[in-house]
Amino acid sequence: MDVLPSQSEVFLLADQDRRLTPDGPALVGPDGVRREIPVGVYEAMQFVEAAMLKGFAVQVTALRHELPIDEAAGAIGMSRRDLRAYAAEGAIPFRSTEHTDWVQLEHVLAFSQRLKAQRRSALDEMLNESIYDDDDDFQTGEQDR
Repeated sequence: MDVLPSQSEVFLLADQDRRLTPDGPALVGPDGVRREIPVGVYEAMQFVEAAMLKGFAVQVTALRHELPIDEAAGAIGMSRRDLRAYAAEGAIPFRSTEHTDWVQLEHVLAFSQRLKAQRRSALDEMLNESIYDDDDDFQTGEQDR
């Protein structure tokens, strides 16, 4: 697993993901005691291990399922202004109280994944267009001189 300095990852288990699988992932202590854990916890531990083995420090912070929108922005590495703008245009549901706008963490994480997928798709499309443009230039003899 590739981990970069200051890389932030959020791991969230849905209710159905909290189940333990017999002979599934487990933490094993130095005394040999085995403690079964959900797959999602194992994935989080892999991230922690990869970062620490590279010599990075790791900060683990428990997050509520509903967060102030500014705190949620920090959790996914997005500017507060940008997340607020996305919420205002309806990309993320939120509720407002007198002083705070609140969002569900699962909605913010899903939105972040959608954005990442859209970016990947756009980059892939640009790369494919670039490759085809280069091929067309080559075939017609219009190469850069």
